[in-house]
Amino acid sequence: MTKKQRALEIIERLRQEYPDADCTLEYEEAWKLLVSVRLAAQCTDARVNQIVPKLYEKFPDVDALAEAKVEEIEEIVRPCGLGKSKARDISACMRMLRDEYDSKVPEDFDALLRLPGVGRKSANLIMGDVFGKPAIVTDTHCIRLVNRMGLVDGIKEPGKVEKELWKIIPPEEGSAFCHRLVYHGRDVCSARTKPKCEECCLQDICKQQIKQTKGQHK
Repeated sequence: MTKKQRALEIIERLRQEYPDADCTLEYEEAWKLLVSVRLAAQCTDARVNQIVPKLYEKFPDVDALAEAKVEEIEEIVRPCGLGKSKARDISACMRMLRDEYDSKVPEDFDALLRLPGVGRKSANLIMGDVFGKPAIVTDTHCIRLVNRMGLVDGIKEPGKVEKELWKIIPPEEGSAFCHRLVYHGRDVCSARTKPKCEECCLQDICKQQIKQTKGQHK
């Protein structure tokens, strides 16, 4: 089985397992997803979803957040960790949206990368979820799982993982595939506990599981 064949089979099985998988950060507007994805660094999506309503209650739009003092933003977002740097990035990002993009999130990957605090992972999330464009979001779940499954070989650097996945994942499947990896990484192929390989819908095609099974039969 080639990597591309394995990828297509994994995509199909995860689609059946998690048909409604979507972004686990809650948002109604593109700029709010930008804020949430910055806050989600080294923090759970669930915690971010609890914190952001307080932020938007005080600063309901891009312009209000752009005008806000960094200290005020930090006070609210501190429970997400790294409060100082996250508040600084959010403030700078909102000011740039206001001043250069008419308070709208740009529909261009390179323009997104210019925004303070926005890296490839965040830009891909925005492109895929907000604008419906081809995207591959290489978060920690994605990187861990595609290595275990054998879609990439021992690559941990997000940019390199993304580059390898573009070779084998159909562009239109990338965004949904990455969301399903998050669900699968939480429910079955966990990093915090022993993976539930016996419950996994991929056990017969997962490279790590095949390797373990062969080792047991030696």
